[in-house]
Amino acid sequence: MELYVRFFALYRERAGCNLAKVTLPEGTTVADLVAAVRDRFPQLAPPDVKIVVAVNEEYAEPETSLQAGDEICFIPPVSGGQANPDTSP
Repeated sequence: MELYVRFFALYRERAGCNLAKVTLPEGTTVADLVAAVRDRFPQLAPPDVKIVVAVNEEYAEPETSLQAGDEICFIPPVSGGQANPDTSP
């Protein structure tokens, strides 16, 4: 089946594209897809970094089954902000 993966922010820069078509067999899971995309784009993220995946606008677990036509997004880690913002005047 054909799946389309949309990359955001840092992943888009590292992949060199914002959308990639990946062909995998029926019964593919999010974990299978992540492995295939990591093989195709080895610079995407170090092996110890967990890639966050959203399927149809909801965060997906590695065991989530995928269907042709699913909207799939790879979301890089977010950083920044303050852990304990100072709210005093």
